[in-house]
Amino acid sequence: MTTTMQAWSNPAYGPASGFRLKAVAIPAPGPGEVLLRVHATALNAGDVRLMLGDPLLVRPIFGMRRPKHPIRGMEVAGRVVALGDGVTDAATGDEVVVELVGGGGLAEYVCAPASRIVARPAGVDPVQAACLPVAAGTAWQALDAARIDGGAAPLRVLVIGASGGVGTFAVQLAALRGAEVWASCGERNRSLVEALGAVRVLDHRTSPIAELPASHFDAVIDIAGGVPLRALQRLVRDGGTVVLVTGDGGHVLGPIPRMLKAAVRSIGSRRRIRSLAATPKPAIVHELLALAGSGSLRAVIEREYPFAEASAALAHLEAGHTAGKVVVVGTA
Repeated sequence: MTTTMQAWSNPAYGPASGFRLKAVAIPAPGPGEVLLRVHATALNAGDVRLMLGDPLLVRPIFGMRRPKHPIRGMEVAGRVVALGDGVTDAATGDEVVVELVGGGGLAEYVCAPASRIVARPAGVDPVQAACLPVAAGTAWQALDAARIDGGAAPLRVLVIGASGGVGTFAVQLAALRGAEVWASCGERNRSLVEALGAVRVLDHRTSPIAELPASHFDAVIDIAGGVPLRALQRLVRDGGTVVLVTGDGGHVLGPIPRMLKAAVRSIGSRRRIRSLAATPKPAIVHELLALAGSGSLRAVIEREYPFAEASAALAHLEAGHTAGKVVVVGTA
């Protein structure tokens, strides 16, 4: 096997236009890691935030002056081609899916912790599978936080920002759990969101969220941001929950001030506001892949880009207003 690979890299924080396709060394898997040949990489809003180093709060973790991980891409479907020391529960040739916390997916090869990879069923193609770990995993964890668990009692859920990557999965998963799903998105995506299972779709520009009936929902999943916390809290019944998925916030502290305000507003209230910090959960990805394999769940993919145009894919996501997911297809 050759010792070099092609990767999209930017050694500095900045816009997508700064990424260049470069020849770099193929990484060697360390203890407990596997090396993957990348089939597909799905992009997320988090990739844009890390690309820009925004908010500044993330830089002590991901690099103060420049990114520790200059290659973006957190959701990957690939094939195991090499094993690091101590790896016994994976084999070369395995087709897998993984969430990469630091990124690295916009390359021909990438190393991943063996403990985090999940086998990809033969019936789920790599492009669909790559969309699940972060976007669908976040939606799943948001619904768990809101206690939308598919119980006997019918529940009504409002998904704000329903046409994005997380939102399109949140609508589907809430409907699969038996909830009556209301959704908010732009008018151009109304039919898309209805087809995913929403019984009512609102355009926030003509039907302001704050004007919806009080105590009308068991849960609100806020992915878009921009709605005052008081207004969100008013929408749920006593015992209901607002889950904040959005990274709303300023350039320095990001969502921290809003999260603190949410915590204060929840003190002594029977209408809780919870801030979600989704984390990699392979067990959830396994469940999501099973749903995708059965045809019950699908990734809404706005556009696929060839690997040679990965910087354009990042620029498209950076521009905003993407419906569903953007995926870069690998050279494998």
